[in-house]
Amino acid sequence: MGMQMKTYGMQSMLKEGHKHLSGLDEAVLKNIDACKQLSSITRTSLGPNGSPSPLRFFSFGLIILDLGTLGMNKMVINHLDKLFVTNDAATIVNELEVQHPAAKILVLAGKSQQEEIGDGANLTISFAGELLQNAEELIRMGLHPSEIISGYTKAINKTVEILDELVEKGSENMDVRDKDQVISRMKAAVASKQFGQEDILSSLVADACIQVCPKNPANFNVDNVRVAKLLGGGLHNSTVVRGMVLKSDTVGSIKRVEKAKVAVFAGGVDTSATDTKGTVLIHSAEQLENYAKTEEAKVEELIKAVADSGAKVIVSGAAVGEMALHFCERYKLMVLKISSKFELRRFCRTTGVVALLKLSEPNPDDLGYVDSISVEEIGGARVTIVKNEEGGNSVATVVLRGSTDSILDDLERAVDDGVNTYKAMCRDSRIVPGAAATEIELARRVKEFSFKETGLDQYAVAKFAESFEVVPKTLAENAGFNAMEIISSLYAEHASGNTKVGIDLEEGVCKDVSTVNIWDLHVTKFFALKYAADAACTVLRVDQIIMAKPAGGPRRDQPAGMDED
Repeated sequence: MGMQMKTYGMQSMLKEGHKHLSGLDEAVLKNIDACKQLSSITRTSLGPNGSPSPLRFFSFGLIILDLGTLGMNKMVINHLDKLFVTNDAATIVNELEVQHPAAKILVLAGKSQQEEIGDGANLTISFAGELLQNAEELIRMGLHPSEIISGYTKAINKTVEILDELVEKGSENMDVRDKDQVISRMKAAVASKQFGQEDILSSLVADACIQVCPKNPANFNVDNVRVAKLLGGGLHNSTVVRGMVLKSDTVGSIKRVEKAKVAVFAGGVDTSATDTKGTVLIHSAEQLENYAKTEEAKVEELIKAVADSGAKVIVSGAAVGEMALHFCERYKLMVLKISSKFELRRFCRTTGVVALLKLSEPNPDDLGYVDSISVEEIGGARVTIVKNEEGGNSVATVVLRGSTDSILDDLERAVDDGVNTYKAMCRDSRIVPGAAATEIELARRVKEFSFKETGLDQYAVAKFAESFEVVPKTLAENAGFNAMEIISSLYAEHASGNTKVGIDLEEGVCKDVSTVNIWDLHVTKFFALKYAADAACTVLRVDQIIMAKPAGGPRRDQPAGMDED
């Protein structure tokens, strides 16, 4: 009988096949390395220009490629073979199926920033990566992670104090319906996605947002600004429509109505089947004929009742029957079919109509109103434009034109960023200098604060201050300038009291950002830095990774991801 070896410690406690990593080398430094890899992917997309980097392959069947040197993007091909050409960090990390648990923490921080503000996800991930890289140097110097966390916590609290001092005076009082003020705050966010086209896009987004802004701006809903992407033309052909643009034709032959009342039937415009099954016994041909006529008469009666109520447009949420369509044509009613329940809800919001379940005579209160509904051909596609210049104009649509689907997708992401920025400024309109001016000032003042600290955590505070340099350094490198020269001249300007001096990427020199009107929202910076510091501290707190044996059985493929509506 062979001797059986007894297992001790962790081996005896957990099932066979588990993984256990502990200590600085195995757990902490490996976690930091994974986070550094993730932030190095998104970092080159920070700011208006991205820089080239080699092709990288991922074990999860996804390819990322950086393209060239001006306004550069990532080309991401996900597990469904869908192509994304973008420099939007939120989209990039969403499509990367990140498997490492520590890197996932950074992804979650980026997603939180995207959900909270809608912009600044790249800053969150890049800054967290830089904090962890500097923490690695401190660990190798002999500092314990708990001392680094203590220093980082002191530094982020000080950063929040300094950030409040850097707010531009008077910026808290803003009229969110003043287009020029809106554009000045929105331009930086849009330029980071579409450099060189920010003037056109910011103007379009500002128009759309101001049109749907409620009496209390704090209640602004981003869902009220829609995007319709139509192939062909260019960005200069893009427009804003007060109302909705539906990518479908009308069902009947009537293609235009003006100043009309609208009725919506969510269950479709057709003869409704009875709820219970029944048998009809017909004895003669005459009875059969009368049976068919009764059905016809019933449908006509219902359509006539709708026409008599004053409605000129019928909107169906499901199928439109042939017989019902015939009577709609006879009574000169326009028929629209909207299959998506989300679009139907937006249509009801735009026109102020109450959706009825079945085809029946509507009450006057249930009817909505539109200024005009017309079918137009744009770039070879027939679209129905629902305009509502007066009254319930609670939805506006930005009609984007572009030559390819990927360009249109990227333009849509820029519009989304602009709309989210507008929502953020409705809550808090305070602004701070952009173009890395804020980061350099924070770096300088947090560094000064570190000299006043006495414990070992002063080194962590100093490294936290140094981490702010990632923003000017990346902006300079991505635009093809000498980063060290620019950072040293920025420090020199800020030391002499010019706290609003940032980088002019077009000329490669340091300029006062108030003269070129580059501002960032205070709330974006505040949440981005806070989330980044929290994510970095969370990763540093982990000193053991224990993974149970994966469940047995054949591995099932992940279900295909659904696109958002």
